[in-house]
Amino acid sequence: MFESLSERFEGIFARLRSKGTLRESDVDEVLREIRLALLEADVNYVVVRSMLARIRERAVGTRVHEALNPSQQVVKLVNEALVEALGGETFRVQYASRPPTVVLMAGLQGSGKTTTSAKLARWFRQQGRNPLLVGADLQRPAAVEQLRTLGERVGVPVFSQPGDPVETARAGVEEARRLGRDVCIVDTAGRLAIDAEMMDQVRRISEATAPDYTFLVVDAMTGQDAVTVAESFDQALALDAVILTKLDGDARGGAALSVKEVVGKPIAFASTGEKVEDFDLFHPDRLASRILGMGDVLTLIEKAEQVYEKEEAEKAAARLLEGRFTLEDFLEQLQQVRKMGPLQNLMGMLPGLPKEMRNAQIDEKQINRVEAIIRSMTPEERADPTIIDGSRRQRIARGSGTQPSDVSQLVKQFREMQKLMKRMPGLSGTKAARGRKAKGKAKGRKGRKGGRVTPPGTGRTTPKQPFTLPGLN
Repeated sequence: MFESLSERFEGIFARLRSKGTLRESDVDEVLREIRLALLEADVNYVVVRSMLARIRERAVGTRVHEALNPSQQVVKLVNEALVEALGGETFRVQYASRPPTVVLMAGLQGSGKTTTSAKLARWFRQQGRNPLLVGADLQRPAAVEQLRTLGERVGVPVFSQPGDPVETARAGVEEARRLGRDVCIVDTAGRLAIDAEMMDQVRRISEATAPDYTFLVVDAMTGQDAVTVAESFDQALALDAVILTKLDGDARGGAALSVKEVVGKPIAFASTGEKVEDFDLFHPDRLASRILGMGDVLTLIEKAEQVYEKEEAEKAAARLLEGRFTLEDFLEQLQQVRKMGPLQNLMGMLPGLPKEMRNAQIDEKQINRVEAIIRSMTPEERADPTIIDGSRRQRIARGSGTQPSDVSQLVKQFREMQKLMKRMPGLSGTKAARGRKAKGKAKGRKGRKGGRVTPPGTGRTTPKQPFTLPGLN
């Protein structure tokens, strides 16, 4: 996400770290480089000019903290400017005093509007609401069927009827009221381009349903075109906010950084993947932090809280502290992590991660092979991989569609990981660890014959080869 812009900013900040003070000439040079970086990222020139003006004003003012070095000062100023350009505050949904809260979804065909409608319905369910999806896109073949399929996946019913889209939308709102549904999401038809017929139909749907919120769904990868589309729709519908799709595939960031300041409407939600789970509120401060290479710890924590059961997490931690971490535990933890979203996205949320690791391409197919290998093992083999001999290795490889060498590599690397865990700081304080340590000392004394014997656990503290797993290195 925004890889090219992040790389440019990192290069700018790296050159500043060697400077002792931040002079006005340094500010001018930095601003020129930031201007080029933003323009290359397809950010609207009006937004670029406004951001640079804010950075310059604060750079020569009194708002810069004296304790910060030049690089930190610039990062702070650029971060503030990015947050403001992205909208400043997170969008908050206010529900109607008399349900249902009606949400009208608009956008061009191909922007992901129907899928986003289902994702938004799932988000409302997570907030404790009972949404209803209304399929008013009666022009695109199978659009309603697509919405029904997605509705089943997220556990939200879908209402639709053949005929006039305006009457269907009106009837959908009435159905939501009759069923006691407190949120009604109306999916409208899109076009390949903005035209008078499209605008007239969505305007009439808006008049018939009186929506509390009108969201425009735009493809973030279209850059400045997304801003143009938003301006046209806002003139016809008076938008409340924008939902960005395919944000994970946007390497530049022009749409996200331009739409708020140019159109004057906030970004409410963002879709960061194809799965229904890859959708959430848009947080300007968190995205600015990711653009500047500082990670996004809060989103990472929220995703972990959504997929990890507290009791199971405590059990896994206890097994780890007692030195009983098995391949079964590893498989379970890997599955939990993958529920949080694409691993590539998670890497970008980790603060302090080197650029090479953040931008490293993670092969999900390789991770699938790791899971297949472990699933092809018996419970005994997962608990104790040392019992895996040649014949077992052949059987596991056949069952997982891999090679025996892949099985051997996984087992070898997992054993190295177990050794590392036993030497981790803090594990020596557990009861089980103290018992192993005492047993090791006794064994060392028993084997002593005049020479010095090194007790187990006090020799090499790291394995000869760095620990990696297929698909994770």
